[in-house]
Amino acid sequence: MEHARLLVLDNALDHDYYRPVEHWAAAAGFAPEAIHAAGGQALPDPSSHSHVIVSGSEGSITERAAWAEDEARWLAEAIRAGAAVLGSCWGHQLIALALAGPGAVRRSATPEFGWLAVLVDDPGGLLPGAGFSSFASHFDEVVPGCHPDCRALASTPACRVQAMRWSEQPVWGIQAHPEVDADTGRGFLEGARHRWPQHAALFEAGLAGPVVDTGSVRSLVSRFLRAGPLAG
Repeated sequence: MEHARLLVLDNALDHDYYRPVEHWAAAAGFAPEAIHAAGGQALPDPSSHSHVIVSGSEGSITERAAWAEDEARWLAEAIRAGAAVLGSCWGHQLIALALAGPGAVRRSATPEFGWLAVLVDDPGGLLPGAGFSSFASHFDEVVPGCHPDCRALASTPACRVQAMRWSEQPVWGIQAHPEVDADTGRGFLEGARHRWPQHAALFEAGLAGPVVDTGSVRSLVSRFLRAGPLAG
């Protein structure tokens, strides 16, 4: 995987609460380059990296700051340049926004918190065919059928686009957080109860449910780094 020049777009708003680069570095087995656009760091040339991981965020995709709009435009350019892209949670939603517009994302009527069993209908060259279980934490979602090129690969009863691939391009999104281990997931939900007390019942329900993580992230990242990129 030495050929892959990996960039992580770090979309955390508070690194005391959420440090996504650490999670993805552990999954990849090496320290990737990282840019914190939310903290004011400038985005690089869109053609400068072969692979891009777009992290989650504590923010909402439906209430985007200016830096997020800039990142969406940059991401569309990077994809046009041929980069392989993988998004998780907010990053999954940002891919849909970047490629299909604001109508591709929305507030979910059935937000998910805790550990979920994800049904895989189509591995799409990335996902484990038998399905997987991992941590999830989201209020927003990708709209099913938002674009002809948005291929839904996996679902849960509460979310029809748990994973997607953009046509045959090396561009994938996963709504869940397979990169977040069980201890970190519990810490997120415990902290969320105090940060967003108006939603405490949702977080407490997630904490009360079973913790099941199939540990799929390392093989998933390995497959991602072997994919693409397309010729620019």
